[in-house]
Amino acid sequence: MINSWKALGVTLASFTRKKVTAEYPKEHLPVDERYMGFPALLWDSSRDEPFCTGCMVCVRYCPTQCMKAEMHDNPKFASGDSHRRKIIETFEINLNRCILCGICVDVCNFDAIEMSHEHELAGRGRNDQRVDLPQLLAMGRKYQTETGWKPSKPNALSPKEKEAQAAAAAAQASETPATPRPAPLITPATAPMTAVATASAAQLLDPATTVRPAHIPPAPDMGDSQDKEAAAG
Repeated sequence: MINSWKALGVTLASFTRKKVTAEYPKEHLPVDERYMGFPALLWDSSRDEPFCTGCMVCVRYCPTQCMKAEMHDNPKFASGDSHRRKIIETFEINLNRCILCGICVDVCNFDAIEMSHEHELAGRGRNDQRVDLPQLLAMGRKYQTETGWKPSKPNALSPKEKEAQAAAAAAQASETPATPRPAPLITPATAPMTAVATASAAQLLDPATTVRPAHIPPAPDMGDSQDKEAAAG
């Protein structure tokens, strides 16, 4: 009997405790910043185009082969507005086969794909989990807005930007006057050294001419000294 009352007391005490669960789907718990949801394609707002060039690296490295993509020539590169020669044309991911491993993010060289926070993409049809390029870009824009995502490296210069930079450099060079090179300063302390350097240069240019500064004594003649020593002996 006592044990029954104790058990009832535990049950009644649980009514006053704060609940630790959420009534999904009416309530949604906040997603952690490092949560890895479905992959999404990111948008380059500075170029107004996707980061993805369709290089197919993520498609080749995907262990479940849930991706397929196609590239084409970038019209913005032809007009000089973008540095990307190729751009993605079609991209599709079968989320039923995706295992959320993140390998596609690791192997991408252009910051074009990221594991978003999307995880509620249920559907009734078999092909409802096939997301195409517009859906992937929409998921990527939402992820960039929520997390404040920024690329790891700046974009390369477009053809128009390179031309503008070269024109600005040429204009700056034409406006800046050429600075004359100052003459070397000769002081009393450096005058003998300057004379020696001038004499050495003259001898190198014309070995037949001997130029010797006045303060440098002539070198002794070794042949005369040897003759005198032989005569004395």
